[in-house]
Amino acid sequence: MRTATITRKTSETDIALTIDLDGTGKADIATGVGFFDHMLTQVARHGLIDMTVKAKGDLHIDDHHTVEDVGIALGKAFAEAIGDKKGITRYADCHLAMDEALTRCAVDVSGRPFLVAKFGFQTPKIGAFDTQLVEEWFRAFAMNAGITLHVETLYGANDHHIAESAFKALARCLRKAVEIDPRQADRIPSTKGAL
Repeated sequence: MRTATITRKTSETDIALTIDLDGTGKADIATGVGFFDHMLTQVARHGLIDMTVKAKGDLHIDDHHTVEDVGIALGKAFAEAIGDKKGITRYADCHLAMDEALTRCAVDVSGRPFLVAKFGFQTPKIGAFDTQLVEEWFRAFAMNAGITLHVETLYGANDHHIAESAFKALARCLRKAVEIDPRQADRIPSTKGAL
């Protein structure tokens, strides 16, 4: 079972989450940030990751701490659930279309965190959600998951579509990267012997 449960409690947020990398995409998400809940639900559904996320944050200030801290906690859960990475496919890439938007994503479940993100948002907000928080979440997740992540929207005009295509592209990459490769099910996918 590739599962993990993480709790994170600070003066700004109180988060409890559970993931199952071998799930069916069931999501039970409640962060108090509607658009963000919608994005996390996309990650669960399209990544086939069962995910429960309960977060309470200082939303009277803004959404930043909640979004970033959920990224930290979810990244830690991913790293714990993936374990020693034995048998995983490791690499994955995807071009994901959502109406007029096209996003390219590539992942290496390497143990070496890095993020390159280019979204090209047209406006500062999607409804009440700050578009800057999309990159903040991707950074927090990648750094704590220990993955190399490149995500770039090649073109798009609607910021909701740009953001959603990025989250869905990540989901599809994670799904493929964590799949067990039957040709190397008992090996670490690296010539070093460790990731």
